[in-house]
Amino acid sequence: MSAPTLSASKPGPAPRGHHRPAGRNAAREEFARALRRNLSAHGFLIGAVLCFSFFSWYPMVREFFLAFQKTEDGRTTWAGWSNLSYVFNDPAFWQAWRNTLLFTVLALVLGFAVPFVIAVVLNEFRHAQGYLRLLVYLPVMLPPVASVLLFKYFYDPGYGLFNRIFEFLHLPAQQWLQDPDTSMLSVVIAATWMNMGGATLIYLAALQGIPGELYEAAELDGAGLLRKIWHVTIPQTRLILSLLLLMQIIATMQVFTEPFLLTNGAGPEGSTTTVVYLIYQYAFNFNNYGSAAALGLVLLVVLAGFSAAYVRLSRSSED
Repeated sequence: MSAPTLSASKPGPAPRGHHRPAGRNAAREEFARALRRNLSAHGFLIGAVLCFSFFSWYPMVREFFLAFQKTEDGRTTWAGWSNLSYVFNDPAFWQAWRNTLLFTVLALVLGFAVPFVIAVVLNEFRHAQGYLRLLVYLPVMLPPVASVLLFKYFYDPGYGLFNRIFEFLHLPAQQWLQDPDTSMLSVVIAATWMNMGGATLIYLAALQGIPGELYEAAELDGAGLLRKIWHVTIPQTRLILSLLLLMQIIATMQVFTEPFLLTNGAGPEGSTTTVVYLIYQYAFNFNNYGSAAALGLVLLVVLAGFSAAYVRLSRSSED
């Protein structure tokens, strides 16, 4: 008698909805990953916004209110327009603005033109360009205080480097920082050397993005070096030139470190007193924080107005 054989049972059709748990789990996992990713991104964003609000927006709002307040004997009261009236009637206010505008003009003549010229020269080198870029950018990597003290040694009327060079060339020695006629120019020279490295590298990057065919076409038309710079280089880098011009004007009108360390802020006969240094004097020398905030508000309005006018002119020129 033969043993009964077990017939292999064929699996029946899967019940309806059998794959739903797997699909539901996959969707749940995808949602969890997206949630973790978004939470991380929003966490970093919220942290950045909080830091920016605390260190940038809050001081601006606080300065606005402080400009119309007065603090006496630990009590803060509203002062109305008295702080602004005090600032505008202070003779040092107008002298500080004249000095600031003079510094801005001299800084644009030197600090805006010199980096562009250096970038044009560096762009012509085919070898050792990396070492030259490092050499140009080196002053930016130095601490500002160290750079200013270095120039203070250079400007020393007795043993300074510049007067030694003048002596070698049989030229009269100069009272660089002690003479009201040369003190501001001395500050501008130091500031230009300290800050021109970044602008030079930006200009150099823009120059290297200009197609070589444009220079070849200019050469075929008989253009010399100056004509190529005027008709090819400057138009092709106009956007970078405009942006750096605006940034440099805003930066130079807030100059403080160089005159403060080179000439103790005011300079001979107040020749290097700038607006920001006058704000420093109001706040920390005179303990007049309301006037300091009022002058800071005036500077903010001037820079904002200039920036808005500049942007409007740039848009109209593009149209």
